[in-house]
Amino acid sequence: MSKVKIKAIRGMHDILPGEISYWHYLETNFSHCVESYGYREIRTPILENTNLFKRGVGETTDIVEKEMYTFADRNNESLTLRPEGTAGVVRAGIEHSLFYKQTQRLWYHGFNFRYERPQKGRYRQFYQLGVEAFGMPGPDIDIELLLLTWRFWQQVGLAEDLTLEINTLGTFTERQQYNHALVDYFSQHSDKLDEDSQGRLHKNPLRILDSKNPEMQTLIAAAPILTEFLSEDSQARFNKICQALDTMQIPYRVNPRLVRGLDYYCHTVFEWVSDQLGAQGTVCAGGRYDGLVAQLGGEEVPAFGFAMGIERLVLLLQQQTLDFQQHLDIYLISLGEQAQQQALLLAEQIHDCLPNIAILNNCGGGSFKSQMKRADKSGAKIALLLGEDEMKMKKISIKYLREQREQEIIALADLPATLQQIFAEEK
Repeated sequence: MSKVKIKAIRGMHDILPGEISYWHYLETNFSHCVESYGYREIRTPILENTNLFKRGVGETTDIVEKEMYTFADRNNESLTLRPEGTAGVVRAGIEHSLFYKQTQRLWYHGFNFRYERPQKGRYRQFYQLGVEAFGMPGPDIDIELLLLTWRFWQQVGLAEDLTLEINTLGTFTERQQYNHALVDYFSQHSDKLDEDSQGRLHKNPLRILDSKNPEMQTLIAAAPILTEFLSEDSQARFNKICQALDTMQIPYRVNPRLVRGLDYYCHTVFEWVSDQLGAQGTVCAGGRYDGLVAQLGGEEVPAFGFAMGIERLVLLLQQQTLDFQQHLDIYLISLGEQAQQQALLLAEQIHDCLPNIAILNNCGGGSFKSQMKRADKSGAKIALLLGEDEMKMKKISIKYLREQREQEIIALADLPATLQQIFAEEK
């Protein structure tokens, strides 16, 4: 038998017990936050027809051209592990008539997959929390979701670590005019474009503005600015959003080079960014995508949404002094076979009487000394000791592990009431 260790696939990582509390913290706060705004959860398959992403994300995007995990199944149908959440939500909305003469506020969470070069904060399997709002054409829903993200950052203690960058892409027509201007400009300087930008020039010129190549920054800085192509209506719409942010005293920065890489965006686009994560500084991004529902076969439905990467948020939280140790109330020690059997029944009785109490039953035996070491290390408030003497007397010992109190011996019948009193003292 081979002794070569099997490791996780590159770019796909395990979430270990010491880290999972950060995930639970973010997921719980996010679900409470979005549901307090009236958003309802939707769950879509992790595997979709490849054409969904070709039509939805855009065939000229890096995601579709380079990054998707795509394969043919046994029926020779092309399937893809979802690279992002929006297209699947839109597909589900169309398929189940969720958008017909009604508005929808939806949220989701789950893993996505992209074949990218792994680095800190960027993985090939990554987890996103997202929100999509459908059927509301005005800027009020744009504002609501910006306010929602700000409230979430406050709730999880990240408001001081993130900066909002915002821009407008105008209408699809205005964006197309801007595309033509970028092609004309960069074509005149094609000798200064790197290989990626050469490939994007006639497919998706907006993506050139996203380039992180330091040798191209001077060229990019001199490129035409999208605001020069906006109509009065588009500019007025964007001004309303900025005024609302000013009124709510949410700090932001207008970034005229912020364009987002996917084809379906129009009008408002935004990113929440951090300067503590290196190159992968964007932790939340989104915007308006009014044409996507029709593009995927539905009616014309205005839409606005965002997604945030949980791995990058965890990296930020780990820099703070948060205590996410497992909460344990009781450690149950038993000595002898009969006591071990009784301890299993006793633990279930405690769960029945006190469902909010966390109890860890020592399984696997061990001496009294070794079990006490485990109890102390567990962080439990008290240890319950059940040995042969206690069994004979139908009693149990209570040892206080975190405070200077004498050990008690009480009747087993009195244990539920005693435990209620002990843990009521904490509240």
